[in-house]
Amino acid sequence: MPGSQQRRIYFDHSATTHVLPEVYEAMTPYFLQRFGNASTLHSFGREAKAALEDSRKRIAAVLNCEAQEIVFTSGGTEADNLAIKGVAMYKGKTKGHLIATNIEHHAVLEPFDWLKRLGFETTILPVSSDGLVDPAEVERAVRNDTVLISVMMANNEIGTVQPVREIGKIASSHGIPFHTDAVQALGKLPIDVKADNIDLLSISAHKFHGPKGVGVLYVRRGTKIEPILHGGGQERGLRSSTENVPGAVGMARAAEIAKRDMEKTCAMMKALRDKMLKQVPETVARSYVNGHATKRLVNNAHFRFDFIEGEGLVLQLDFKGIATSTGSACSTGALEPSHVLLALGLTHEQAHGSLRITLGRENTEEEVDYFLQVLPEVVSKLRQISPFNEQRPMGPGDGGACVQ
Repeated sequence: MPGSQQRRIYFDHSATTHVLPEVYEAMTPYFLQRFGNASTLHSFGREAKAALEDSRKRIAAVLNCEAQEIVFTSGGTEADNLAIKGVAMYKGKTKGHLIATNIEHHAVLEPFDWLKRLGFETTILPVSSDGLVDPAEVERAVRNDTVLISVMMANNEIGTVQPVREIGKIASSHGIPFHTDAVQALGKLPIDVKADNIDLLSISAHKFHGPKGVGVLYVRRGTKIEPILHGGGQERGLRSSTENVPGAVGMARAAEIAKRDMEKTCAMMKALRDKMLKQVPETVARSYVNGHATKRLVNNAHFRFDFIEGEGLVLQLDFKGIATSTGSACSTGALEPSHVLLALGLTHEQAHGSLRITLGRENTEEEVDYFLQVLPEVVSKLRQISPFNEQRPMGPGDGGACVQ
């Protein structure tokens, strides 16, 4: 919990976001009055079904696809699992080849590992020191038995944006389904599944001011895919379970708002992000920027600091009323350093000294200025008690805006 400071600043929007009032208002009737099960035949059920199908159409419009290509899930993790396992194991297959990168979310890498134990083969491609995968490497990895390529649209930790359209074109030319985890992208990057040659795409409502517990997998018409949940046959048989109607309604409204406001909010967040990317290395010695200098999410600023632990930095900033993160929210509490940062070529010590700041639509320049004022003092305090400190004087300029 924050310390005695009254100020509370939220810089962890890649972990989750608050539900917008418009979204909350849209959802409320489906908790209280229109609470029917969308699979029932009476008027309560028909109201719920109509809301569900309307939400499906509205999300499809945001992604530029057909309504029947939208499958509601419980979130991004389930959507990733359904895409990967469902395509790989179509009609009971237990063999085949899959391609991903080494900085994918665990919701992609762990299904790959699971399929490998069943008999599938995987190619996990490396990325550059700034987190980019080379599309030519993707194409070179393609085999006759490749059944899926999965490359995330934007990384959840360092914010690097991948050349998804180019990779999708490569996959299409070989007749291979292409999946992208776009959980961090909606509202920050334009998404057009047709133009981007995407066959399967995962998103999660709580990353763009919708409710937790609801997500979507876009499945291009004609894609061969099996369900991984079996039961009542909802969502065209691809996702059995009573549908989360309030969640679907909220997700649709949040997606529309994210697309409507994207130009304005992205311009604002980019200006604040760029201010941090410039000033942190100038004012804090031995600090560095992780990720690509320009091909990164507009709201993502990711740093590492020599001689300190990221966990200590997060806690000290929280005491000052600033919520940040180190690594991804899903791996909080893990003792191992971020697999994403290790994939960039950082040592364990360097990876442990990381800090992720992810801005939202309501952050202000005054909040960023307060962070920039507080950070040097906090880093200095932590370095004084660090056993890794070289004990030499360090002044501004020792760091530099080095992109690792």
